[in-house]
Amino acid sequence: WYRGFILKNPNVKGIFPSSYVHLKNAHIKNKGQFETVVPAEDSVITEMTATLRDWGAMWKQLYVKNEGDLFHRLWHVMNEVLDLRRQVLVGHLTQDRMRDVKQHITARLDWGNEQLGLDLVPRKDFSMVDPDEISVTELYKLMEHRHRKKEMPVQPNTHHLFVQVKSLVSSNVGEELEVFFSIYDGRESRPLSERFFVRLNKQGVPKVSEKPERQCTLFVDLGSSDLRKDVYIVVHIIRIGRMGAGEKKNVCNVQYRRPFGCAVISVADLLTADSRDDHLLKVYTCNAENEWFQIHDNIIRKVSSRYNLLGSSAGLAVSLQLLHGDMELIRREYMTLFTRDISISKKLGFSDVIMPGEMRNDLYITLEKGEFEKGGKSVARNVEVTVYVLDVDGHVIKGSVWAGSGEPGTDPFHSFVLYHNNSPRWAEQIKLPLPVDMFRGSHVRFEFRHCSTKEKGEKKLFGFSFIPLMQEDGRTLPDGTHELIVHKCEENASLHDCSRYLKLPFLKASLLANSQTAKSTKESFWITSFLCSTKLTQNGDMLDLLKWRVHPERAGDSLSKLKEIDGSEIVKFLQDTLDTLFGILDENSQRYGLKVFDCLVHIINLLQDSKFQHFKPVMDTYIESHFAGALSYRDLIKVLKWYIDRIVDAEHQQHIQEVLKSRRLFALATGGQNEEEFRCCVRELFMSLRFFLSQESKGTSPIAQTQAVFLKSFPTVYSELLKIFTVREVASFVRDTLGSLAVGMQADCPLEAIKLQCIAKTVESQLYTNPESRSILLPVVLHHLQTHLQEQRDLVMCARVLTSILSLLNKDDMVSASLVDPIPAGRPPGRQSLVPATSWKNSTAL
Repeated sequence: WYRGFILKNPNVKGIFPSSYVHLKNAHIKNKGQFETVVPAEDSVITEMTATLRDWGAMWKQLYVKNEGDLFHRLWHVMNEVLDLRRQVLVGHLTQDRMRDVKQHITARLDWGNEQLGLDLVPRKDFSMVDPDEISVTELYKLMEHRHRKKEMPVQPNTHHLFVQVKSLVSSNVGEELEVFFSIYDGRESRPLSERFFVRLNKQGVPKVSEKPERQCTLFVDLGSSDLRKDVYIVVHIIRIGRMGAGEKKNVCNVQYRRPFGCAVISVADLLTADSRDDHLLKVYTCNAENEWFQIHDNIIRKVSSRYNLLGSSAGLAVSLQLLHGDMELIRREYMTLFTRDISISKKLGFSDVIMPGEMRNDLYITLEKGEFEKGGKSVARNVEVTVYVLDVDGHVIKGSVWAGSGEPGTDPFHSFVLYHNNSPRWAEQIKLPLPVDMFRGSHVRFEFRHCSTKEKGEKKLFGFSFIPLMQEDGRTLPDGTHELIVHKCEENASLHDCSRYLKLPFLKASLLANSQTAKSTKESFWITSFLCSTKLTQNGDMLDLLKWRVHPERAGDSLSKLKEIDGSEIVKFLQDTLDTLFGILDENSQRYGLKVFDCLVHIINLLQDSKFQHFKPVMDTYIESHFAGALSYRDLIKVLKWYIDRIVDAEHQQHIQEVLKSRRLFALATGGQNEEEFRCCVRELFMSLRFFLSQESKGTSPIAQTQAVFLKSFPTVYSELLKIFTVREVASFVRDTLGSLAVGMQADCPLEAIKLQCIAKTVESQLYTNPESRSILLPVVLHHLQTHLQEQRDLVMCARVLTSILSLLNKDDMVSASLVDPIPAGRPPGRQSLVPATSWKNSTAL
C-alpha cells in the first residue's frame, strides 16, 4: 500500500494498492510542508502530460458548447502529441531526430494553448523556464524572439518536385514508349535537370507495374529562382517500333527509337497546391521531324503551326507535387517515398547551397546535331548514333551510359532516328556516372549507322567520332559544345583496336591545315558536355595550384590566380587547397607569406557566402584536426601585424577590412601553440591593435571603417583565445583593447554605436560569465557605459548592456553584491548604487 493523494484532489489523502501505482524517479525541492516534486524524466514529457490533462477537460466542454470544428482539430492534435510522447518515452531516437520531435511537440502545444485561450509557455531549448530562476528581461527576450520567429517564418531555399507517371490515356499507338521528363528553363532555353526515364507498354501503362518506385522520381535541389512561370516540366515521348507509324508489320522487323510526342506544364502551376495533384498533360506531335529538337520551345512559345494535338481525349496522366525544405527534412516527412528506393533526378550543376561531403561525379553529354553526306544514295540517310564508353584498355565499360534516372544504365546507347535527314538534330541528353579513377585514359566513341527501311532492316556503319574524357595535363573534358571529326569507317573490325584511331585528331578545331585528314572534314558531329563533379576539375589554374611542386617556380603565379577561380571549385577541394597553401608557406615564407595570407582571407570570406556557408564546419574541423602547419602561426601573425602597422596607408584599407572580418584566420594563426614565443607574438599583435584603435578619425574615413569592421568581429575571437590563454590573460587582452578606444567622440559618429555593440557582445559572451574575468572587464565596460548615459546617447543599447549585467548577477544569486559605482560623486546618496538583483527581478521600472 501507498499513502498519498490523486492530482485532481490533493487535499484528500488516503491509501492506494501498490498494484495501482507506478513509481517514477523524481527530485524533491524544498523538503517539508511546501516541498516540490520534480520528475526526473524529460521536462518536455512532464509538460505534455500536464497539458494533455488540462486539454482533456476543456475538450469535453467544446463538445458540450457545440464547437465541432475545434473539437475535432484538437482531438487530432491530442492524438498526435500522444504518439510523439510515446516516441520520446521509448528513447530510441537519434539526437537530431529527438530535437525535431521536441520542436514538433512544442509547436503543437503552443497551437493548442493559443486556440483554447490558455497562457503561452516561455521555453528555452524546448523546456519550460522557471520564472523564479530567470530575470524579467530574459523572459521578455524569450517571448520577443518567439513572436518575431512566428511573424517572420523562415522560407525554405530548397525545393523538390515529385513526379509519378500513371499512363498515356486514349492512345492507340500499339507500340512501346519511352517517356522522358526534365525541368526546362524557357527563358534561357536550356535544361535545368537530368532526365527521368519511364518505359510504357503497348497499352500505355508503366511496363514494370509491380515496381511502383520505377514510375516515380524526385527532382531535387531546385532553388527559389527556379520556381517561376518560365520554368517548365517538359516531357518527350519516344516510340519503339517501325520507321513509319503506319507501316505494315512485314515491311521491316527491326525496331527503331522514333519521335512521338511532347507535353509541357509550368512549374508555377504547382505552387498553390498543398498536396499531390493529378494532371492530364496534353500531348502534341511535331508537323516536321526536323523540328523535333525544339518542339518543346514551340509549344512554350505557342507557335501552333509547327505542332498538332495528338487527340482531344488523349493525354499523359501524371501526379505532381512540390516539396519544400532540405533533403533530410523531406526524407523524414515523406519516409514512404524513400523506403521503396525512389529514383533521384539531379540538378544539372550544384544546388544553391553546396553541402560538404556531397559526392558526385556525373558527366552529361548532349547529342546535338550532325552533318553527313549522302554516301552515294539518292535519298538522305536515316542516321542512328550508337554511344560506347571505353576504358584505358579499350574495353567497353558495362552499364556506363544512362538515358535518364529511373532505369539502369546500358551499353551501348542508341539515339532515336530521324527519317531521311543528312543534317539530323537530336538534342538528346545522356549521363555518364563514371568513377573518378576511370576518367583517365577513357574515351567515348560515337558510331554512325544508316538504318535501312527495307525488309532486312540492316544497320550499316559508315563513320565514327571519339573524344577522350581527360586531357593529358589532368583536366577533364571542358564544358561546352565540341565539333568532332567524323572518321570514315565501313568495318566494325577496324574499331576493335582503339590504339589504331586514338592517335588521330578528334576535334575540328585541331585540324587546321592538316592535309592528311582534310578528306574527312566535310562531315561533322556536335556534342555538348557538362561535368558536375566534387572530385575532378576542369580549371587549369586550380590544377596548377594543387600540383605546385611539379613547377615550384610558378607557385607565385598560382597563388595570384586563386581569387579568379570559381568559389565552387575552391570549396570542392577545400582541404587540399589549405594543405597546399601551408605547404607553400613552409617552403618559403618570406617570398610567399603575403600571397598565402591573401589567399586564406579570400577563402574565409568565400565561406561567408550563403551558398558555401555549410563549409564553415569543414574549415573548423580542418583547424582542429588536420591543420599540420606547426610553425605557420609565426608567419601568419607576422603578416597580420605587418598589415595592421600599416593601417594608415590608404591602399591597404580594403584588404585589412577583409582580414579583420575573420575569426577563422585567427584560429589558423593560433595553431594550438602554447610556447612562450607564440605568446609574445600575440602580445605584440595586440599592441599593434591597440595603437590602431586609438587612432582618432572621422566617421567616413577609411581608418574608421576598418575600426568598425574590427569591433564587429572582435568578440567572436574570445573563444579561440580562451583555448590558448588563461581566462585572466584573455580578459586583460580584451580590457586593454576596449580601453584603447577613444571616449567622447562626436555624437553623430557611427563608430560610437558599433563600439557599444561590441561591448554588449562582450557582456553576453562566455568570457564575461566567468566571475574571475568579469572583475577585470567590468570597470572598462562601466566606463564606456557611463559616458553614453551621461550624454544620453544609444540608450536602448545601454539598457541592453545593463540588463545583461544584472541578469547575470541574478543567476549567480548575488543579492547583496556591491558594484563599482558608475555614477560620479555629487549625486544624492540614495541614487548612487545599481538596483539589487532581487529588486530587479520583480521590477518593471526599467
